[in-house]
Amino acid sequence: MPGSTNIPLDRAWNTWSSRPAEMVFLPLGVRLTPLAFATSSGKATLFDHPDSVRLGRHHLDASLVELDLSHAGTRLAWRYGKTDPFCLSGSWRTIRSGEWGLRFWINLCFSADAGETVRFDASRNVAIIRIGHRFVALVTAEPPVQVTGHESVADALSDYETHGYFYKGSLSDAAPVLMLRFNLEMMRENRFGLAIADREDIAVERASSLAALPDDGPAVPADSSSPAVALDALRDVVAWNTVWDGINQRSYTAISRNWDLGKFGGFGVWLNDQFYAALMAGEFDAGLARENFAVALSNATPEGNLACLLTANDAWVDRSQSPIGSFVAWLLYLRSGSRDFLEASYAALARNHAWWWRERDPSQSGLASFGTSDVGDGLYKGTSFGARNESAMDNSPVHDEASWDPNTRTLDCWDIGLNSLLALDSEMLGLIAAELGYGREAAEHTSRAEATRMCIRERLWDADRGIFANRLHSGTFVLSLAPTSFYPLLAGAATQEQIERLLAHLDDPATFGGDPIIPGVSRADPAFADNSYWRGRIWPPFNYLVYLGLKRSGAEAKASELAQRSFALFRRVWEKDRICPENYNAETGEPLDQPDTERFYSWGALMAKLGIAAITDITPWGGWEIVNDGLAATLGPFASPVGRTQLTIDGAGHLSIIQGDTVLLQTDIRGRISHLSFQTNTFSMRLPPISKESYLLFPTIPPASVLEVSLNGEVPALTDKDEGSLVVLPPCDDPREFVIRRRG
Repeated sequence: MPGSTNIPLDRAWNTWSSRPAEMVFLPLGVRLTPLAFATSSGKATLFDHPDSVRLGRHHLDASLVELDLSHAGTRLAWRYGKTDPFCLSGSWRTIRSGEWGLRFWINLCFSADAGETVRFDASRNVAIIRIGHRFVALVTAEPPVQVTGHESVADALSDYETHGYFYKGSLSDAAPVLMLRFNLEMMRENRFGLAIADREDIAVERASSLAALPDDGPAVPADSSSPAVALDALRDVVAWNTVWDGINQRSYTAISRNWDLGKFGGFGVWLNDQFYAALMAGEFDAGLARENFAVALSNATPEGNLACLLTANDAWVDRSQSPIGSFVAWLLYLRSGSRDFLEASYAALARNHAWWWRERDPSQSGLASFGTSDVGDGLYKGTSFGARNESAMDNSPVHDEASWDPNTRTLDCWDIGLNSLLALDSEMLGLIAAELGYGREAAEHTSRAEATRMCIRERLWDADRGIFANRLHSGTFVLSLAPTSFYPLLAGAATQEQIERLLAHLDDPATFGGDPIIPGVSRADPAFADNSYWRGRIWPPFNYLVYLGLKRSGAEAKASELAQRSFALFRRVWEKDRICPENYNAETGEPLDQPDTERFYSWGALMAKLGIAAITDITPWGGWEIVNDGLAATLGPFASPVGRTQLTIDGAGHLSIIQGDTVLLQTDIRGRISHLSFQTNTFSMRLPPISKESYLLFPTIPPASVLEVSLNGEVPALTDKDEGSLVVLPPCDDPREFVIRRRG
């Protein structure tokens, strides 16, 4: 991994490599690598296998990183922290010994990627690397029993397994890799510090100070309310899966750190996974969200599409994946308000949309089909399976009846999920174009969206079954059904009658109801029993997109229920095993009953994102929304349209929106407040029906500064409350628009 300055300074020290316990200072390519050796097994480990590591809390900037490390029956609590971008502290604590501590060795391997010599000064108990004008110092609270020198970390591991711990032939005070050796009889716990400075003595002094600090113990437990647990889980998954792609010199949130740095040869970008990564990162960090979005757009091909998959080993440029990029872009814009982000993204997204209609609807039927074009040499190109890959639902039974048409290079089937997302893509492109001032293009996108919606509601609605379904080009509806049958809700394509019949399927245990939800294929389908990947299992993207469709269609209660049940499924395995599964068994909810399920998959955290939606959400249809259910909770900080924000609900049901140290709004209104907007001089929102007298308090707006206050066009009473403006609201059975405007 070459050093790189192409990273924000506050994230420079981080878990960038394939070894989750290893910390790397990316600008210098300096790394600290834990290594353990157990005499009982004769084996050493770099803790690079998922079975040896339980991933704990992880802040995006690595100001807190916690792991549980296991080897040969011994367990260690490992912890990193930092209060300065150039300083890193760490510690270990023995939780359980699997053998006599003298025979279990924990080691700190200190090295630089460019091979600079590491020196050890026993008189000061410090290991030092000089890189250019910089000095990096490592000091431990308890000095090492031995220090050995090696050409590489792999050689250090081999030294233990070849010679054991009595061997003295590798003792050294200078080498490309110095290994500081400790045993658990003498050092059941220890603390260490690393510091970077432009003078050696300063680096040593700072590292020594960090090593001398008392261990502050395990992190304070988070708020146990569902939204707080969900937010912490989402952060941890994004942080752990954010790694460094040394081939392309970029940071990105991988589908799983367990896969991308090994399975794909150094990097792997599945298109829609990357868009979801951007969306989830946007809950915390607009910069990381943009990095992930840019990685997805880097899949753009000369033909116009965004490639389905790019890895160090292969390129599936003949395919794309169902278009969600414009939708994610608009959601990120609503959260951050960054117009330049839209400007940087629009052209590639518009080219991708045009490609779909040109390449996947060659007969200009108004509906598209999945396919594989005659470009590139990607695996499965020009096959039926390759075309199914484009759906991201590789072995789903909804494609079993479709045949590959070599003339059109598509499946002979119009896919309900694809066309719904194409309609949504058109709609979002219209919103983006309008925001950027491209009036003609905005109108074209809007017109295309409506035309696609009409084709969906008229040609892909199976009236006999009361559900949307895939349809063969011959006119026959496909028998198998997936949650994509609900995507027309997300696209705004269903009539009210169709909505009502659709929703019945979510309650029907014979199709998509039951527990847990939502199965990847109807429970009545013979393929449901296969319980193999997309044949029956529960997939987080299904739940997330169906949730959004329910919200758009006005089925708020069903959307909330789906969100709560989805997060409950996630929370059970998260709190038990600290795993974020790729999918779940649709009968038992078990995540790892199939050997091909990844245990720490990025889009699995969409279930955690649904848990956050219980208290706050941002959608194109409701804007920024907050929910007060009266239950005590704390959420944040998270990214919102007003910056880093915290929500609190106290025991009496009073909700506060806090920006930094400033309370912007306090209220006891129960329910969902939507279209929340805090502009420079104007606050506005849509209030839910209110069953009892309630209040809105604006602590930052003195009554004397109020220019206008309006409740559905009428002027409510406004009084002074601790120098803020208090508005008391009478009960009302209908939603109401509220605006308060102050002088500039």
